[in-house]
Amino acid sequence: MPADKLDFKKKYKDLYLPKGEPELIQVPKMNFIVVAGEGAPESESYQNAVQILYSLTYTIKMSKMSGSQPEGYIEYVVPPLEGLWDSAAGVGYDPNRDQWRWTSMIRQPDFVTQSVFEWACKQAAKKKPELDFNRARLTTYDEGLCVQMMHTGPYSRELGSIDRMQQFIAENGLIDCCGTDRKHHEVYLKDPRKTAPEKLKTVLRHPVSKKL
Repeated sequence: MPADKLDFKKKYKDLYLPKGEPELIQVPKMNFIVVAGEGAPESESYQNAVQILYSLTYTIKMSKMSGSQPEGYIEYVVPPLEGLWDSAAGVGYDPNRDQWRWTSMIRQPDFVTQSVFEWACKQAAKKKPELDFNRARLTTYDEGLCVQMMHTGPYSRELGSIDRMQQFIAENGLIDCCGTDRKHHEVYLKDPRKTAPEKLKTVLRHPVSKKL
């Protein structure tokens, strides 16, 4: 691996390798390719969204192989899959997974502009015509002030970690801003297809504000 190859997880450890206890963090603006939808993570819509994201991301990353890399291209490691979550039923955990609403996303290097994104959509559609790349968009996400922590273990046990985050928010005079505009955020550091449930690592992040 080249010494100057950008690895977001290593360069920005505060964002991708937090402690196992809640902490306050100011999250900077970042560029993402995103696909939004509804339903459980096992749904066809969600699985297709993930395929779209990785198809576009690897089309951009591997553009150097054909000599069509964009201006400003740098070598980099593909960042982890992330997701914003809420529910059609409103704020709070909804056991009805069919009502879950999500925005699945992968961070992009700064050289990925709208024109680069549109080029990638055209190229990826040639290889995977069964996927609807019109679902994807390139956006800048300005998350701001958040409480976050590392959750280790199955996704089904995240509520215990979220309770600890809620306690931290209350004890530090903060306001939980999870809702329509700012959502519960997860960063998936391990592939669940290759990792035992008890060894999964997920960054949990809740947007907050300070009381006036």
